[in-house]
Amino acid sequence: MAPNIAEVRGALTAVEDPELLRGLGELGMVRDVELGRSNVSVSLTLPVAHWPGRSELERRVGDALRVLPGIEDVRVEMVAMSDDERAVLLERLANPPGGEPAPIPSRPATRPVHRAPGAAPGPLEQGEGRPNRFLAQGSRTRVVGISSGKGGVGKSAVSVNLAVALAAQGHEVGLLDADVYGYSVPKMLGVTHEPVAIDQLLVPPVVHGVRCLSMGFFVPDEQPVIWRGPMLHKALEQFLVDAYWGEPDYLLIDMPPGTGDVALSLGQYLPRTEIVVVTTPQAAAQRVAQRAAFAAKRLKLPVRGVIENMSWFTGDDGTRYELFGAGGGQVLAESLEVPLLGRIPLVPAVREGCDQGVPVRVADPSGEAAEAFDSLAEAVAKLGPARIYRSELTVS
Repeated sequence: MAPNIAEVRGALTAVEDPELLRGLGELGMVRDVELGRSNVSVSLTLPVAHWPGRSELERRVGDALRVLPGIEDVRVEMVAMSDDERAVLLERLANPPGGEPAPIPSRPATRPVHRAPGAAPGPLEQGEGRPNRFLAQGSRTRVVGISSGKGGVGKSAVSVNLAVALAAQGHEVGLLDADVYGYSVPKMLGVTHEPVAIDQLLVPPVVHGVRCLSMGFFVPDEQPVIWRGPMLHKALEQFLVDAYWGEPDYLLIDMPPGTGDVALSLGQYLPRTEIVVVTTPQAAAQRVAQRAAFAAKRLKLPVRGVIENMSWFTGDDGTRYELFGAGGGQVLAESLEVPLLGRIPLVPAVREGCDQGVPVRVADPSGEAAEAFDSLAEAVAKLGPARIYRSELTVS
C-alpha cells in the first residue's frame, strides 16, 4: 500500500540536516509535499540560497523516502527561506528542545574579529549580545581545553583526533581552534567549506561529525594575527556566542601553547572549562607543561589529566623505541595528582593525516594510533564533568 501524505511528512521530519544536525521537522524546513502514484515531490526551504549541505541533504531525503512502499521516484526542490521563515528558524536554533535560557553576557559582541581595510563587515562583527549557552545551568556540554606548555608537542593533532574519536563513539562534538596565532585545525580536520552566515548567526562546518570554528576561516593563510589581549578576548567571546554550536556533549578548545591571554579569557568567560595537558615523554617538555597546569589552577580551572604524545615508535620488527625518553607524562600526572589519560605513539600517519586533511582516526581507524585515540576518548568520557551545576542549588 502506498504511503499517505502524513507518512511521507513523518519520514521527512526525521531526516537530519547535515549542517545544523537537527531534524527537518524541528527546523521547519519542509514546506510542501505532493504525492503521486509512485513518486513524491518535496519542497524544502534552506536557510540561505547557497547552503553548503544541500547535495547531502537531497541524498538523505531521497534515501529516507525511497524505502517507503510504492515510492520509486523522489523529486526535491530547494528554495531559500523567506525572512519570516528564517526568523522562526533562528528562534528555534537559539532555544533547542530541553535547553534552559542562558545568561546574557555583560557586553555585546560587536568588536570586529578581523576585517581587511575597505572590506565589508563579516558576520562576526554584527552580534548583538547573544547569550553564552555554555554558561546555562542546564547545559550538558563539557568544555575541555587542550593545553601545552610549549609548541611542537602535537597538541593540535591530539585535539583533532580526540574530537573525531569522541564523535565516532556517538558524542556530539565541537572543536574551537583558539590558537589564534598558529591556527591549523581546519586544514588538519579536512574542512572543505567555510562557515555560513544565517543573518547574524554563524554556522561552523561539520566534518567527521565534528563542528569546527577557527580564526583560519577569517584571516588569509599567509597573514599573521597581531593582537593584544582585549582583541583576543573579544574574538573568543564571539566564536562562542555568535556561532551556532548546538548542544554538544563536548566542546574541545585547542589552546595556544603557554600561559597567555587565551587562558585568562577562558577563566573569565568559560569558568567551567576543564584543562587537559599535552606533553611528550622527555623531562624538559614535562617541566614546561607543568607551568601550563599551574597557570590553569591559578585561574581556578580544574586540571583533569595528562596526555603523553610521541610516547614510542614501533619499528617493522615490532620493537618499541622510546625516541624522546620515557616517563615524562606519568611524572607530570603524579605531580599534578591527576590521571595519565593516554599515551599516543609516534606514527608517521598522524603527521601525514594532518597534512592531508584526513585525521589518522579516519584514515586508519584500526591502526595503532587510532586505537590510542579511541582509548583516550574513552578515558576522557569516564572522567565525567569536573563540576555539577544544578538549578535547585542556586542561591537567590
